[in-house]
Amino acid sequence: MTTLTPTDPDLLATAVVTTLAVHFDPQAREASIFYWERGLPYRQEVLEAAEWIGDEAVVGRVGELKSRPADPALHLALHARLVELAAEGDGLALDTLFARGWAAESNSRLGYQLGRHYDDAGQARIDPERLCTLATGEGLAPGHAPRVRVVVPFRDRGPGLRLRNLLACLLALRDQSVPRSFYQVVVVETDDEPRWRDTVEPRTDHYLFAYKPGDFNKSWAVNVGAVNAPGQAEILCVLDADALVDRDFIERNVARFHHPGTMGHLSYRDMWCLDESATSWAIEERLWRRAPQADAEHLRAFVLRRPPGCCVWVRTNAFHRIGGMDERFEGWGGEDNDFAYRMDINSAFDHYHDPLLHMYHPSSAVLREDGELVNAHIPALSWGPSTEPIGDVHRFSRPTETGPQHAPHERRADSHVS
Repeated sequence: MTTLTPTDPDLLATAVVTTLAVHFDPQAREASIFYWERGLPYRQEVLEAAEWIGDEAVVGRVGELKSRPADPALHLALHARLVELAAEGDGLALDTLFARGWAAESNSRLGYQLGRHYDDAGQARIDPERLCTLATGEGLAPGHAPRVRVVVPFRDRGPGLRLRNLLACLLALRDQSVPRSFYQVVVVETDDEPRWRDTVEPRTDHYLFAYKPGDFNKSWAVNVGAVNAPGQAEILCVLDADALVDRDFIERNVARFHHPGTMGHLSYRDMWCLDESATSWAIEERLWRRAPQADAEHLRAFVLRRPPGCCVWVRTNAFHRIGGMDERFEGWGGEDNDFAYRMDINSAFDHYHDPLLHMYHPSSAVLREDGELVNAHIPALSWGPSTEPIGDVHRFSRPTETGPQHAPHERRADSHVS
């Protein structure tokens, strides 16, 4: 009888090993607290089945995996033994383990990637200071009218890893296969002061500071960049500051708008949340060794399945037609889903399967006491065009009874040629 559970031992063994790795790895929960909690019951059932299987080699390697979840050799050894047992026709215990492993894979939004050449101890951490030693790359020359605008919202009250990631993101954006005149990069820093303007400005085409104390508001920051940067780009890309893009990133995604009826797309299905060691290796590979993209066989990542928002491409008129992003969202959580839902309802919105590398930083996500994200109270799909303009750069800087107005800072970056 045909079932929904595959019969390929290699695929099923992989499901078991990666599920156990997610369960044991202490950093997995940090990659997505929401996804991790939702998949916990399924992973516990896989662990129970693995401990009951009765094979000493499997039980021993599962025990080792608990203390060394990021050891590629151990992953391969456990996988190989499970495939061997399948070839021997081990019986009900293995069938139960495989069935639970596939159920966990089918009901979890958090996966695991571990390249054969990953080396946790072999890569020195890259910090912002080292990235600042690299040439800033070619900026957009005055007078050019770019067809694409990449908006990168940003905050780092460190200095910390978010600044490091932004600099790597911007340098990767200056190493693209399309002419530099074709696209514009805009960074919107929202904080109580323009903390990193002098560092960021030479590496972007347009820097905007928008005063915003308290919680970070990504939606408003994106709208600020979409509305207040100079020029009239036809295509808008909303890009997370933690994304490390490949050399063909812009060329490949712009080409997708040549398909009839295309109004926007997510460039990826799964997001690879790299650990710190893999992040530094990928940055080194991409920016110092000038590779077109980082080799997955050297990377360890927690795979977030179908998370919308880290890289969205839309026609600018489609963005404005739905009122941009919902500026009521504060903190982290839900704003990307809401925007993707509204785009999908109102536009022809596609999904592709490009790799998307998310560089490491400590998680900012928090859950409410009821287990929901902090913005769960905002009704879905309730934002739309209104008489009030979006992206008001003065929204959080007007005078109040308790303090004076804080004027926003804005400067266009000069052209820098490496």
